Amino acid sequence: MQQNCYTVWSSCLELIREHTNEQSFKTWFAPIVPMSLDNHVLTIQVPSQFFYEWLEENYVHLLKQAIMQQLGPQGRLQYSVIVDRGNEQYQPKTVSLPAMKQHARQPAGAGVNGNGYEPDYKSPFALRAIDEMQQKSHLNPNYSFVTYIEGDCNRLARSAGLAVAERPGATSFNPLMIYGGVGLGKTHLVQAIGNEIKHGFHDKFVLYVTSENFTNQFIEALKGNNAQSFSNYYLQVDVLIIDDVQFLSGKEKTQEIFFHIFNHLHQSGKQIIMTSDCPPRELKGLQERLLSRFKWGLTADLQAPDLETRMAIIQRKMEADGIYIPTEVVEYLANSVDTNMRELEGVLVSLLAHASLNRRNIDLELAKATLQNIVQEIDTEVNIDYIQKTVSAYFSITPDQMKGKSRKREFVVARQVAMYFAKEYTTHSLKSIGAHFGGRDHSTVIHAVQAVNDLMETDGKFKASVLELTKKLKSKVAA
Repeated sequence: MQQNCYTVWSSCLELIREHTNEQSFKTWFAPIVPMSLDNHVLTIQVPSQFFYEWLEENYVHLLKQAIMQQLGPQGRLQYSVIVDRGNEQYQPKTVSLPAMKQHARQPAGAGVNGNGYEPDYKSPFALRAIDEMQQKSHLNPNYSFVTYIEGDCNRLARSAGLAVAERPGATSFNPLMIYGGVGLGKTHLVQAIGNEIKHGFHDKFVLYVTSENFTNQFIEALKGNNAQSFSNYYLQVDVLIIDDVQFLSGKEKTQEIFFHIFNHLHQSGKQIIMTSDCPPRELKGLQERLLSRFKWGLTADLQAPDLETRMAIIQRKMEADGIYIPTEVVEYLANSVDTNMRELEGVLVSLLAHASLNRRNIDLELAKATLQNIVQEIDTEVNIDYIQKTVSAYFSITPDQMKGKSRKREFVVARQVAMYFAKEYTTHSLKSIGAHFGGRDHSTVIHAVQAVNDLMETDGKFKASVLELTKKLKSKVAA
């Protein structure tokens, strides 16, 4: 029977199917099209350079075995790689690339390297080995899971990060996308993951890079005609952590190279971790094919930490510096700074500086004096502390009685009214409000708000009292 490219490739596929699983066969071999057979050289067409590279790196031995079985020891394989798919007017553009230049006059394994190539053969996409000293991860060793406080605001992201750190590239969280606003701990978390992987997997190359540095490196590579070396370097990474991917917006060439790097790493089972300031669906100026890949794994958000988490963060940071800080100061600081952790860290640095320069212990008075030029003074705001003082004074009881366990009617009514105003005038969660009232749960707060609304509809005197308190609180807001 006369051989042609179709019969030869069909026979090759039979052998290949026996040695690969069905998914790999469908992904990497079914799309290949036999093009020609000329003088024992079989040419096959593959969809992309990445496709070619993947076959060369992962299936070279199997391809070599199949070709030699069908064409003998002189058989060779050549790729026709599609570099431009064309359109209705123009045909696809392809380039030819060699493969498996088997040395015919020597036994297998003699005079060739482990891949069956002649010693002087170098694939144009072969990875350049990097020296161990070049494997700088650019991670901050101070970022760890120990110093990353868990709360409702970050529990999913932190748990996913731990799972990835334990089995990088082997979970369904690949890629792992962490998003959230400024100062909410994105960089801390992803670097904690990287440090944990480095600690548990000494042989893995973990690399942290900001999207800005990635772009600048690529531009420099283009200037020096070293784009392939740039790509080769990133293709060797086992865990790639890229921070602030939203800054790739509008950078078409950079997105193009990142797309190919992303594909290679993901297909190789390498872990990809990213951060952004918004979820993938809201990212603007990025290619759709990139955005679709960002959604392959897990997307987890970081929210502003609640009061309890902020207090825990303050206490942990102070303990790390060996500094005692009273609970009332911790609560005051946590109430004063509720935007992001970066601002809170700045406040703590200022507080420590004032304590050191003035040779004073850290107390509430020093905290207030320190914060008056950094954040708005807490006593000029309508906050839970001010609400409790105002309401308890109106009902002629003390704040401690209001927050206590007593079920006396005057205490209960005052407590419910204060909870009502806390829900109305602050951004605290129901859980946080309850914590401020003697550690009660969110359901107690819900009941209190409903009770005040119901009583206002049925008791005119009570409604007048609530309206009077409302005026007091609104005048504070206006001030």
